[in-house]
Amino acid sequence: MTSLIVDDNPIARATLSHLASQVTDLDVICEYCSAMEAYNHLQTQSVDLLFLDIEMPEMDGLELTRNLKNKDLVIIFTTSKKEYAVEAFELNVADYMVKPVTPGRFLQAVNKAREIIESRKDDDVQVKNDEFIFVRDSNITRKLKLDDILYAEAMGDYVKFYTPKKEYAIHGTLKSAEEKLPSARFIRVHRSYIIAIDKIDTLQDGGLVIGGKFLPVADAYRKALNSRMNVF
Repeated sequence: MTSLIVDDNPIARATLSHLASQVTDLDVICEYCSAMEAYNHLQTQSVDLLFLDIEMPEMDGLELTRNLKNKDLVIIFTTSKKEYAVEAFELNVADYMVKPVTPGRFLQAVNKAREIIESRKDDDVQVKNDEFIFVRDSNITRKLKLDDILYAEAMGDYVKFYTPKKEYAIHGTLKSAEEKLPSARFIRVHRSYIIAIDKIDTLQDGGLVIGGKFLPVADAYRKALNSRMNVF
C-alpha cells in the first residue's frame, strides 16, 4: 500500500513514519506539513492511503477530505481531540486515531485500511455465473450468494438485502439492484421490494410471506408475479 502522511507537527509525522516503516507492505511516498501540499500532490499522483491530521492551519483535514475528488482514497484521520469523531465518520473515513498513536492502535487502523483496499479489487464484478453478487457494506465489498437472498428493500438512499442470518445495507437504488439481480430468480413486487421467487412461503391477499415476514404486493406488479408463479 502506498501512503502519504499529512500533519503540521513534525513529531507526529516522525511517529507515523516510524510506525509505517515497520509494516512490510506499507510505503510512505511523501510527508507534508499542510493540507494544501497534500492536495496538490493528489491532483497528479495517486496513493492508496492517507494519514491525515485534522487540526492544521489554513486548511484542516476535514476540509481537505471534502475537496478530494478521488473517492476511492482510503483516509485515516489522526488528531489530538476526540470531538471530531462524528464529523470524521460522516465523511466515510476508514479510521480515526487519537494521538499519541500507539503501535497497536496503528496496526488496527492499517489492517482496516488494508481490508478496504483489498476488497475493492473485486468492485467491477457484479454478477458471476448467476451464483453471487458483490455488495459494498460499510466500505467492505462482500460476496453475497444469490441463494441466500430472501428479498431487497428500498430505504431512502440505501437498499437493504435480507438473508436468513444477516442484513446488508448498501448505498444505491432499488432500480440499480433490480438491474443487477438475475430476472430469472428475482422479481419486483412493490416500489420498495424485490423478492426471490423461490423463497416465497405463501401468497396472501395484498401480499406474500418470505422468511416469516409479510411483504406487500402492489397491484401494478401482481399480474407479473402470478404469471411467474403459475398462479391461476
